[in-house]
Amino acid sequence: MKEEDIYSELSSIRNLMERSSKFISLSGLSGVLAGIYALIGAYVGYKLVYKDNGGLMFRDSYIDLNILWQLFLIAAIVLVLSLSTGIWLTIRQARKRNENYWNPVSKRLLMTMTIPLVTGGLLILILMSRGYFGVISSSCLIFYGLALVAGSQYTLSDVKWLGLCEIVLGLMAAAFPGYGIVFWTIGFGALHILYGTVMHFKYNQ
Repeated sequence: MKEEDIYSELSSIRNLMERSSKFISLSGLSGVLAGIYALIGAYVGYKLVYKDNGGLMFRDSYIDLNILWQLFLIAAIVLVLSLSTGIWLTIRQARKRNENYWNPVSKRLLMTMTIPLVTGGLLILILMSRGYFGVISSSCLIFYGLALVAGSQYTLSDVKWLGLCEIVLGLMAAAFPGYGIVFWTIGFGALHILYGTVMHFKYNQ
């Protein structure tokens, strides 16, 4: 057997092992769209919380329950759009690769990410009920980042770096109260667009 054939055979074996141990049909385009949804949601939320006062923007009351419910609705819409788009594009990507999108690996990926996401969601609801609104954005970023890092063992390694960046932004949001919406916009908006673009040209071509 020629040396080139050996390398080709080893590469095929490695790809087969990777497919069996990791879910690699993630769509980069879904990350881009999720980032766009987040940017739109952040802009609408910003206009709700801040009002124009002679060209200057000042923060309106975060305590207003009406504003809180509107922000919660915006966040829910962004989440639903991001999830539905991500699921649809991931299924399409898996079918393109002739892969089963619902397999033991994708189930483990979902379970691993669900635990920190649900825990974070419940903690955020508790914080909101106690009136600790200043740490909501940092909690969102940190628990989302933890979910990505945990799930990265079952998918592409790039997901881990996105998760670490989200955690750092969450800690920065906690360290600089009053700028939560800025860090939230960077984490869920700009980072997703950057990550999705890199993923698309790296894996989905």
